[in-house]
Amino acid sequence: MLDIFQYVFMQKAFLVGILLAVIIPLIGVIVVLKRLSMIGDALSHTSLAGVALGLLLGFNPIIGAVVVCVIAAFSIEAIRRRLPKYAEISISIIMSVGIGLASVLSGFIEDGAAFNSFLFGSIVAITDTEVALVIAVTAIVVVTFLLLYKELMFITFDEQGAILAGIPVKKINFVITILTAITVSVAARSVGALMVSSLMVIPVACAMQLANSYKKTVIYSVLFALLFTVAGLFLSYYFNLKPGGTIVLTGVVVLIPLMISKKR
Repeated sequence: MLDIFQYVFMQKAFLVGILLAVIIPLIGVIVVLKRLSMIGDALSHTSLAGVALGLLLGFNPIIGAVVVCVIAAFSIEAIRRRLPKYAEISISIIMSVGIGLASVLSGFIEDGAAFNSFLFGSIVAITDTEVALVIAVTAIVVVTFLLLYKELMFITFDEQGAILAGIPVKKINFVITILTAITVSVAARSVGALMVSSLMVIPVACAMQLANSYKKTVIYSVLFALLFTVAGLFLSYYFNLKPGGTIVLTGVVVLIPLMISKKR
């Protein structure tokens, strides 16, 4: 089975997949526990508008995705603050705008294959530049998460209490918003824009079936994401399947029995 590693493109795929499997759940834990699990969907769909814009104007689509995702993330946060009791409305609004823009702009793209590669991901076709970008983003997300670990835990469970405790909630939320947008944008190229939110939520959901603390939830989420990614890449290679979808379905196959066993 190790003949899979004789190919450079698969070596890159495993490297990028493992790195993304570390950082996506870190963001996912915060998003899920803040009851904003659909934000991954909104940003990933909105990133397609940035991809289309980049392809139309002739610059790197990932840069376009990052810029549009950052704008979308702050828009969601702004609407959420104005309507705190209806936070899900902000996600629906931005998702609708993103899908609409992506749909309209994609109609003007001549190279449909390039745009479609962002829909379901193309982890086996990533370039050296994209690998370097994923490494850089991984380092930033991991370091930030470790430095702000206690603050993030406090804000995740009790934002108002964190404000009263003197924690700079607005600044930390600003940083996390940017990191979420960048992570989703970078992952969209490898995993697929339609799959990012699933990889952000499913490992966390699996971890919550077993963990009894915030720390264990974080650790288990990363371990589950690593398991799904490695298993998904092996399965996709040997059965000629799409990597992004295979990774996500592997997670679902694990999640279902975990939920059933916990209920029993």
